[in-house]
Amino acid sequence: MIAEQKIEKTIINIAPQMNDGNHGLHYEENLLWEKERCDHSGVDLPKPDGTALRTGQSARGSIGLPQVSEPQVVRHFVRLSTWNYSIDHGFFPLGSCTMKHNPRLNEKMARLPGFAHVHPLQPESTVQGALRVMYELQNWLAELTRLPGVCLTPAAGAHGELAGMMTIRRAHEAKGQGHRKIVLVPDSAHGTNPATAVICGYTTKTIKTSETGRLTIDAFKEALGNGDDIAGMMVTNPNTCGLFESDIHEIARLLHEAGGYFYCDGANFNALVGKIRPGDFGVDVMHINLHKTFSTPHGGGGPGSGPICVTEELAPYMPVPVVVKNEDTFHLAYEDERPETLGRLRGFVGQFGMHVRALAYMMSHGADGLKQVSEDAVLNANYLLSQLKDVYHVPYKGTCMHECLLTDKIQKEKGVSTLDIAKALCEHGYHPMTTYFPLVLPGTMLIEPTETESKDAIDRFVIVMRSIAEDVAKGDTEKFHHYPVSTPRKRMNEVQAARHPKLRWKENS
Repeated sequence: MIAEQKIEKTIINIAPQMNDGNHGLHYEENLLWEKERCDHSGVDLPKPDGTALRTGQSARGSIGLPQVSEPQVVRHFVRLSTWNYSIDHGFFPLGSCTMKHNPRLNEKMARLPGFAHVHPLQPESTVQGALRVMYELQNWLAELTRLPGVCLTPAAGAHGELAGMMTIRRAHEAKGQGHRKIVLVPDSAHGTNPATAVICGYTTKTIKTSETGRLTIDAFKEALGNGDDIAGMMVTNPNTCGLFESDIHEIARLLHEAGGYFYCDGANFNALVGKIRPGDFGVDVMHINLHKTFSTPHGGGGPGSGPICVTEELAPYMPVPVVVKNEDTFHLAYEDERPETLGRLRGFVGQFGMHVRALAYMMSHGADGLKQVSEDAVLNANYLLSQLKDVYHVPYKGTCMHECLLTDKIQKEKGVSTLDIAKALCEHGYHPMTTYFPLVLPGTMLIEPTETESKDAIDRFVIVMRSIAEDVAKGDTEKFHHYPVSTPRKRMNEVQAARHPKLRWKENS
């Protein structure tokens, strides 16, 4: 009874803040060109008469910049910035791509002059501190994964996948096994997995997941066949349903017996870090999203970083450069020192700023702190699942890992879809969760609360999600087809916008 009173009191205190109807500071903003007046300009410079162009090109006419004053420019971009929903605004329930708070300390470290102003063409003797950072990061990643070979070069997760699968291909070719051309991929995989395999010259074969949302040994054996033409498999663990692959150790053993390699998509590593090492359940290669698991602001398309970790057997074949230590100095090892390497995948050494942030994150947490990171991520997801499973359809029984999966099955019976629920969240001031992924079920909603959210923040989100479900259950559904109504841009025809985008502003268009 006391617990019920506390929950009721919480709802009374929180709910008015999410539906206060105050939209007075929600700015509308048109384009700078629409503000243009011929007698307003931000700067007035004399015409450069008699000055020849040093490029040898002909002089340009007008470049088409809007003629506006400085206050107009400043207000324009400040108002646009208020449209951006960020982790500093509030909770991101965006499963499969961690949107979490990243400690400001890590940003400060990345901005130290010796790191921020370093140049990749400097002599190695002048960048020993930077090389040591990379060397230490390699050691941390090797220890956390139990995969001793580490290459920091890949620029993002999908690039890491490419590096990993190219390493596998190089190893097979070196052993005279180039005829192996099939890669096994679960039907719940990230879309980049089969795409990467195909780019590397492989054909993919789908492994069907069971009604439990996981791979089964029987389904794997059926896909494996005699194994003579299998190059490897690409599996995310925990998988995209937010579940740990309970049979993965036996599946990895069967794959290895057949001569294939186990590529693990490390996108969900933040559910495992400090708890279990992927090498312990048979992984040969994996990429790690530093920008997801180990701290980098992951928004606006980057920057990313996707190092790969590989077994001792595969280490000679992975890309270059890698950082090596000779007594008290560090240097980059290239093809001349690693003759079996597949070569370079990009210029220089990868996203160095991400390396600094990741190492700062690891060192500030320590081994016990990283373990708690994964424990908190899993705890938060299961708490959220426990609060929503009575009003939304939960397709798989039991607990989840760091993200929980719901579907719109209950709400769809009243005519409200996953898209409607996502738009309702926008109306309530939340960025939607990942929708319609994974594709193994219809109407999916993948929610990842991350390890950095407080119980209070998750409770507020739960209240909104429950209020949506309650309105649908009562039959108050028409409004869901019009949400959002309070945002600067209302509900759009997303299909038409995707197929016929207008990418350039034209006056009077």
